[in-house]
Amino acid sequence: MCELELMTMAGTGGPRKPDPSTSPRAIIGAELRHARERKGLSQEALGELLFVSGSYIGQMEAGTRRIPLDIAVQLDGLLGTGGFFERNCRAANKSRYPDHFAEAAEAEAIAVTIKEFAPLLIPGLMQTEAYAREVFRAYQPTATEDVIDELVDARLARSKLLAHPTKPLLWVVLGEAVLRQEVGGKAVMAEALRHVVALAKRHRVIVQVLPFKAGAYGPMTGSMKLMAFDDAPSLTYLQGLGTGRLEDDPATVRHYELTYDLLGAAALPPRESLALIESVAEDYAHEDRQP
Repeated sequence: MCELELMTMAGTGGPRKPDPSTSPRAIIGAELRHARERKGLSQEALGELLFVSGSYIGQMEAGTRRIPLDIAVQLDGLLGTGGFFERNCRAANKSRYPDHFAEAAEAEAIAVTIKEFAPLLIPGLMQTEAYAREVFRAYQPTATEDVIDELVDARLARSKLLAHPTKPLLWVVLGEAVLRQEVGGKAVMAEALRHVVALAKRHRVIVQVLPFKAGAYGPMTGSMKLMAFDDAPSLTYLQGLGTGRLEDDPATVRHYELTYDLLGAAALPPRESLALIESVAEDYAHEDRQP
């Protein structure tokens, strides 16, 4: 983790050591709230000066969104914070994840509820090492083994979120193509699907399968992740090939929440979904054992 200055803005008390149980981004967000209030600005008023929404300011203050470096520089000028936000955000924004996913990964780590639709791949939080390695190798066929190892390690580190017995609540709708697309061969698929089954049987995740016969559905061109937080507005992350964006507009997020609810309504119930995943995993295992 990058070392941050995290000096108090009030000028009384000198340097402050951050609480190790609190993320650097949350601490920076708290300092942003303090600096804004000291200037007598509402979230909406500060947002207008930065050409962003008041809810975006609120999310940065709550630590659910990182403060981009260009905005950090503007904050220092508007709030008279002497370069505090630029210095600390430059350090805090370093990430082991690709730029298009880094902010979503950070939000995912503090979400209380995650709902994800995955039309083609097992979601990263639920992937096995072998499955993840095949996915990364297919995307970067000429990368060195060290690069692939680093990507796989970062993905497996994310899955440690599921080590907690109850948080976050993870609800996933898988397109049937996820089960049928043979990633890495039959042995890899059998292991990967059994891992999904094991998570579901431990009551750690809720899994549904959207069958081919369900026909057309909303997000047919990419995956979708909805994240809810204790004390900040919800976010939606939309991902394509090497791209991704976070949506925080309340009306837009509500639309994607409805889209997800419709996916869940069209999908098989959890028990039937689990039986299907288990059956396909056994088919892969049986075919792998055949001479």
